[in-house]
Amino acid sequence: MRDRFVRVASDLLDTDDRTAVVLAVITAAAFEEAARRHPDRVIDVGIREQLLIGAGAGLALAGMRPVVHTFASFLVERPFEQLKLDLQHQDVGAVLVSANASYDWPQGGFTHMAPGDVALLDTLDGWGVHVPGHPDEAELLLRRAVAGEGREYVRLSEQSNRAALPVADGRLLPLREGGPTAPVVVAVGPMLDPTAEAVAGLDVTLLYAATVRPFDAVGLRAAVGARPTADVVLVEPYLAGTSTARVAEALSGTPHRTLALGVPRAELRRYGTREEHARAHGLDAAGLRGRIAAFAGAARD
Repeated sequence: MRDRFVRVASDLLDTDDRTAVVLAVITAAAFEEAARRHPDRVIDVGIREQLLIGAGAGLALAGMRPVVHTFASFLVERPFEQLKLDLQHQDVGAVLVSANASYDWPQGGFTHMAPGDVALLDTLDGWGVHVPGHPDEAELLLRRAVAGEGREYVRLSEQSNRAALPVADGRLLPLREGGPTAPVVVAVGPMLDPTAEAVAGLDVTLLYAATVRPFDAVGLRAAVGARPTADVVLVEPYLAGTSTARVAEALSGTPHRTLALGVPRAELRRYGTREEHARAHGLDAAGLRGRIAAFAGAARD
């Protein structure tokens, strides 16, 4: 996804004079050719993440459309005050594009992990949050975000689903319909493939989300239908429970239970591979199946 981001952002620099790319060393080497063509619109501020956001906000105040990029921990967590003041408080737009959130690069250690990035952005108003599950989706969502005027966060991942899906409208995409009392499973971004494998043979309704803010409350209510009670499973690639409040708001008129699956708050202090982290967090297909099947069984009981 990051390779696709570089190609798309470089193309936007060539075709749209309003676009600027602001970097903090990360991925800067991949933009060297674009920087030679557009030295005034490819800006590397060095390892100064607060300045990264401040420079982006300054460009936005000057009428530019800044695309601001680094690892999620350095894009959302470290300069959060600048997100709040320089972008939110001044009411200017920008496109934040992250890489290596959650546990995508475990050898970097906990300093390079940010499973709480979306939850932290949820404390601010009006941000669009996009979590593509495939490079093609990342390109589509990035181009739409840059074409707009608002504050957008595009969360890239090293994980990818096997196939891209039509996610242009930002709605929950129904993939499978279960029985009248089947749990509704919402898989976000790169969690779709392991989730689909996990629920194979189970009676569930499966929905896919690549845009999670705004949350598609209408789509969730449509999937629940007229049933008197509902059971919802959230499978998110970041902090478990991040979207639980959005589900509660969407189903405020329907008694419901929610099973929130994602990265737990407890820190995993032994750094293995990305696959080992997924397994340790119960976010591989086997781990997801056990918890979803138990939840579905309890719902039937």
